[in-house]
Amino acid sequence: MALRTSAFPNWFVAAIHAIGWVLIVPCFWFLDRFIASWKSTTLEKSLREEQECYLHPLEVFFSSILFFILFLIACPFAFIGFLLWAPLQACRRPFSYHRETKIPEKESNFKLTEKTSFGFATANLCLLPDSVARFNNLGHTQRRATAIGQRIAHGVHRPQIRIIVESPSSCGTLSPSVSILSEGSSPCPEATSKQIAPAGGTYGSTDNHNTVTKPANVEAVIPNSDMDDQLIDSPTTPLNSNQNSNQQDRPRALLSRGHSSDDNIIWEMSSLFPTNLDVICLEEVFDKRAAQKLITALKPVFGHILYDVGVYACQPPCKCSTFKFFNSGLFVASRFPVLQAQFHFFPNSRGEDALAAKGLLATKLLIGKNERQKDVVGFFNCTHLHAPEGEGVIRCIQLDMVTKWIADFQAANTVPDEDVVFDVLCGDFNFDNCSPDDTLEQNHSLFEMYIDPCRAGPGKEKPWVSGTLLEQPTLYEEDVNSPDSLQRTLGDEKLRKQYISPPVPAAGQPLVYPENGQPWIGRRIDYILYRQSSLSKHYKTEIEEVHFITHLAGLIDHIPVSVRLGIKKDVEDTENIEE
Repeated sequence: MALRTSAFPNWFVAAIHAIGWVLIVPCFWFLDRFIASWKSTTLEKSLREEQECYLHPLEVFFSSILFFILFLIACPFAFIGFLLWAPLQACRRPFSYHRETKIPEKESNFKLTEKTSFGFATANLCLLPDSVARFNNLGHTQRRATAIGQRIAHGVHRPQIRIIVESPSSCGTLSPSVSILSEGSSPCPEATSKQIAPAGGTYGSTDNHNTVTKPANVEAVIPNSDMDDQLIDSPTTPLNSNQNSNQQDRPRALLSRGHSSDDNIIWEMSSLFPTNLDVICLEEVFDKRAAQKLITALKPVFGHILYDVGVYACQPPCKCSTFKFFNSGLFVASRFPVLQAQFHFFPNSRGEDALAAKGLLATKLLIGKNERQKDVVGFFNCTHLHAPEGEGVIRCIQLDMVTKWIADFQAANTVPDEDVVFDVLCGDFNFDNCSPDDTLEQNHSLFEMYIDPCRAGPGKEKPWVSGTLLEQPTLYEEDVNSPDSLQRTLGDEKLRKQYISPPVPAAGQPLVYPENGQPWIGRRIDYILYRQSSLSKHYKTEIEEVHFITHLAGLIDHIPVSVRLGIKKDVEDTENIEE
């Protein structure tokens, strides 16, 4: 049975809650604008210097006075709204569910073959109130939300390009990034005709195009061609225009894709979101209006969306030990219906993190039916851990909670006759696998339960991995402010050092990084993990592709990550079970 869409048990409670929120919003917005008027991003500062704008101090002075006066006027109404809004949080379910009825359900025509695959992605969007986002050097939250939603939808729903290499050392069928195609051969005319400018320009058209047609698959067969097993790229495309013709310099484009022979994983620094993603988890979608803009953009592609995830006001209810001003920021968009969902917030957050209800969202998704007409399901879990550096003990306690909550959720929601085909955990963990300061988290038992496809061991990354945390002061520099330029930067180790956050040294100790012979990777704090032990016995999983995505360059301070998880069905085991 599908979830109800409303977070409240009946329409009357929902209406009272809406009235209270309407009274609160003006006061909140005026305060947000008052603070934002004093805080500029580095892009805004550079634009003012180029335009020689000397009236900005006067603009700040008068606008801040105006917004402060309006804030004071709105305060009494906000107080009345708060008295209506706060008590109702005790009966609010900690998430809302959007179910799009205008697109066909994917599971209605989904047939689980002997081997199939599912695509998952995660991204931290920093969609905070505008004044708060500016402290991360990101402004214009609403415009960014619209642009982000459009870019994800266009990237995910573009035609899938399949390149089949006919040679003795053929790697099989590849799905390369469309970024390596020339503009004239772009398979997504809609995406190219609606270019979204990088931050600082226009963040995208205000038109909302909700009609998305099913993408066509384009297949190209390449005759005999010798390909380096470590560096796979499309031989049908011209070299990048920025590429140096000197034979001593390897083309940057070639460093953005590859095949790891050790674990048979195709990896890519992709300038577009991979096609046909099935589930995507977004973090730091704290702003309610921004969440609605994401829903508008994504609902033609992802028919099932969980948003406004988290708790508010005094938590636990009737106790004033902690007051939650923000929700968890988690946002899940899925092509598959959500059968069950459960949220838990971390009770041990402190400092600025205690103002938000960060926690774990566990979901059970209906994938389809097996041969015996029993449900085929998958478990998808997402989280956002404690942020401040040097507080690994808090994060380890939260990881303990995550493993317990997932186990409890799956024990309560697993039916004996159904098939479980994937169990994924993803999100922003706020620790990496290279910083000496994060040693405690790197050795947590979670990594014995779940597999990290990018990790070679505690404190050691695989050589093709990229860091995912960008240096905030340099977000708008030419090397990283567009999808293509950031893609090239990730493929150049010297440039990567300038723009990816470096490891955090242990307290009182000098940092020695990287080790001799190892590449410089940087902080990878965004994870997608999977495990085999919780699946039905006749299903096996393996990672097929890993993507580090630059499609949202200039809009966020993280690099999104996606994986394609192959599900192999053991036919012999299935026949034995049926007998």
